[in-house]
This record gives sequence, structure tokens and C-alpha cells, in this order.
Amino acid sequence: MNGGVAIFVKTPGFSPVKTRLAATLGHAEAARWHRLAAAAVASVAAGLPGLTAYWAVAEADSEAYDAWSGLPCLAQGAGPLGARMGRVHAELLARHDFALLLGADTPQLDAAHLCTAMAWLATETPRMAMGRARDGGFWLLGSNRQPPAAAWTKHPCGQDDTAAGYREAMAACGTWHELPPLTDVDELADLSAMLTEMAHLEQPTPAQLQLSDRTRAALARLG
Repeated sequence: MNGGVAIFVKTPGFSPVKTRLAATLGHAEAARWHRLAAAAVASVAAGLPGLTAYWAVAEADSEAYDAWSGLPCLAQGAGPLGARMGRVHAELLARHDFALLLGADTPQLDAAHLCTAMAWLATETPRMAMGRARDGGFWLLGSNRQPPAAAWTKHPCGQDDTAAGYREAMAACGTWHELPPLTDVDELADLSAMLTEMAHLEQPTPAQLQLSDRTRAALARLG
């Protein structure tokens, strides 16, 4: 069985990117961080046998698609984030046996995490997988079935109970497996936690190491 994984991204210059991080790092540095973080996530996801990686691009502009190279692009489409996730998840399931959704804000993920999710979902039995973020959201959500459209928008995203709300809304969609929690980087205070989690990786990719170096340098400049 084979799976598809979509990495959700916004395109600097077309949409505001990492606005809370930009408040301290500056907009240019925050945009660079987003790109490096997305590349780090892709470096893990795109290297796994049996998994095809895609960019899920927020903007409809074709020039925004051109800004993301190396992976095929999928359109997030319009609407709230939940509706966009549901749309991309359905597109992945139209092409693959199971689907995984990732953000670009947890670049410290481990290939072992994705392998665990893949093994769990590679079955005919209805199953769901989630990796919770420490702020109450989630860094991974996936399934080998398509949850109902209403389940994707029943609970708002960006809240401290978002992960719990999604589990409740999708409780009947399959048996769940949860991956280890990770820090979702939204603001300056999250960078140090991300670096600590990154340091525990046994085999970080070159893109992950590049992001770590860039993040340490940015924090050092701030004193």
C-alpha cells in the first residue's frame, strides 16, 4: 500500500507568513524561516519509500505554485483551515491508499514518526493517526478513510483544544493511534523548544541541520 503526504505552506510575498514570529524576528527573517522549515519537513517526508510528498499551497495564484519546487503542488482551496485540510486529504485519498497532513511548523519531526503512522494506516481497517502539538493543536493528521466534511469544520483550528475537538468530531472514523507530541512553532518562545527537540534526532537531515543553524543564529542576534 502507498500513501500521500501534504505539507501545508503559505507563500512569502503572496500571503502574510509567520506573523507572530515576524513581530520579533522581522518579516524577512520569518519568511526565510518558514521556507527553511518547510524544506526540513519535506526532507523527511519525501525520503520515505511508499510515501509521495506534495506541497499544499494556500494561494490560488500560479506564480505562488512556481515558488515551491521539488514536489508536486496541490491547491488548498478556499475556506477555513479545516475545510482546506479536508479537501487536500480527499485529494490524497483519490490518489493513494492513505493520507497524511503535515504543517511546515514542526520541522523537528522524525522519519520514525512518519513510518509509524504509515504502518498504522496501511491496512483495509478504518484507522486514524494524530500527532498532537504542545499548544493543543496537531502537527500530523491522517487516515485511510475520508471523514465527513462536517467533521473537518466542527471544531475551530488554532485553539488549545483543537486536537481534542478533532478527535471527538472524527471519533467514529476509525481506530486512533497517537504519535509523540511536538512543539508547533508560532512565536519566538517556541524556537528554543523546537531546537531542543531537534537535538534529540538521531539522524537529522541536512535541511534540518541548516534550519537549526539559522535558528540559533537568529536567536543569538536577539541576545
